[in-house]
Amino acid sequence: MRGKRAGQKPRLSAGVVVVRSFAGEPRYLLLRAYSYWDFPKGLVDEGEEPLAAACREVAEETGLTELVFRWGGDFRETPPYSSGKVARYYLAEAPAGEPYLPVSPELGRPEHQEFRWFSVKEAQAVVAERVKPVLAWAHELVTG
Repeated sequence: MRGKRAGQKPRLSAGVVVVRSFAGEPRYLLLRAYSYWDFPKGLVDEGEEPLAAACREVAEETGLTELVFRWGGDFRETPPYSSGKVARYYLAEAPAGEPYLPVSPELGRPEHQEFRWFSVKEAQAVVAERVKPVLAWAHELVTG
């Protein structure tokens, strides 16, 4: 049976909108899996705090470990998608470190094919509709 069953709790995925300033302009780190661009994120393990899961996912998917949550622990969630999954995104600055695509021990290869720092306009053009409000929220906090 596909889809969410009645009374079933949505699966929570947690991630981070990672931002860095380049020549005074905010750029957002997106990862590409096939033709899909998104922020680093993944499922929250049983008993794991969502923010801890989000930081773990950033490290696992990009190698970045020094995140600064300048805007606090606020977050935005997407509407349910993919059989009831909900993605929760926090906002953090990555002032240092170069992202890369670490090999996933489970897959034997990186989870993504590419990463890139995008301007907000470039990012809005490539992310899924459900992620666009998250990007708009993050950009408002960064520039506001």
